[in-house]
Amino acid sequence: MSGTLVSISRFPIKGLTEDRLDAVRMSAGIGIPHDRKYALALVDTVFDEAHPAPLPKTKFAVLARYEKVARLRTRYREADRLIEIGVDDAPLVSGSLEEAEGRRRIAEAVTGFMGETLDGPLRLVGAREHRFTDSSVRSPVFMEAVSIINLASVRDLEARIGRRVDYRRFRANFLIDGIPPWAEFDWLERDFAIGDIGLKGLIRIRRCPATEVDPDTAERDIRVPLELKDHFGHSELGIYASVLSDGVLRPGAAVSGPAA
Repeated sequence: MSGTLVSISRFPIKGLTEDRLDAVRMSAGIGIPHDRKYALALVDTVFDEAHPAPLPKTKFAVLARYEKVARLRTRYREADRLIEIGVDDAPLVSGSLEEAEGRRRIAEAVTGFMGETLDGPLRLVGAREHRFTDSSVRSPVFMEAVSIINLASVRDLEARIGRRVDYRRFRANFLIDGIPPWAEFDWLERDFAIGDIGLKGLIRIRRCPATEVDPDTAERDIRVPLELKDHFGHSELGIYASVLSDGVLRPGAAVSGPAA
């Protein structure tokens, strides 16, 4: 079974928009560089940057709880860790993610944009050896997992519900195509490859209310978890996988499923 890697994405700030990559250098046991390294902590969230511990997504400003976040558009400049954030097509704020003043300015601007939907000011937090992945609460291995979405599975969901489902709702690191719908579920606890990079399937991704939000309109318009449950008997789409080897990945790389 073989397919194609369609795109590679990372999300420098948890919950905000993707940064598309033309290439990425991967290392065994490590997720995509700069993926979900920062998060907007809610006013009552306790996060010690000197001694970071995994926290559930509900402790941060994310789509699962705040659909308004979908209106924030980001552009990330890796060379100096500068991120620019806009609201729809209008600029809002920019700053370095590695400088305290830049993080303070970003948090303050996003807090202002979110307004009364929040109970208090946000903090932009991060720690060197930490990622704010949804699966981080499971283990260090899961903290470094990459998320994979099979576009054929998304199309199958579309066919069942009779509506277009934007793949961006699922916030994948790797989008793949060319394999049968739901075939990726058979890759759990098995080795497979994308290009020259070996991976191992970990678990299915249970979808949360974040996927209900249209990434363009910021409206909750499709009950994706319930639609999955109604049509397929589960609320899962996509898988997490761990990286087993070093190398460079580019869109267009071959996806090779587990050996028979």
